[in-house]
Amino acid sequence: MPDSVYKVVELVGTSTQSWEKAAAAAVKAASKSLRDLRVAEVSELDMVMEDGKIKAYRAKVKLSFKYLAGG
Repeated sequence: MPDSVYKVVELVGTSTQSWEKAAAAAVKAASKSLRDLRVAEVSELDMVMEDGKIKAYRAKVKLSFKYLAGG
């Protein structure tokens, strides 16, 4: 396997339904402009609250994609 370099970007996805759907939203958005996505790592989960109720779930996702092929 040739040496490779990967770039990592961090996105925050949101959903009114779940953290899983929030993470999926981030991946879906990234896949529209980034090619060769390799790994998605959820690094943080939180919620937006309003009047004591959950308004939205948020997932901070680190996504890596192939940046440059070696040699």
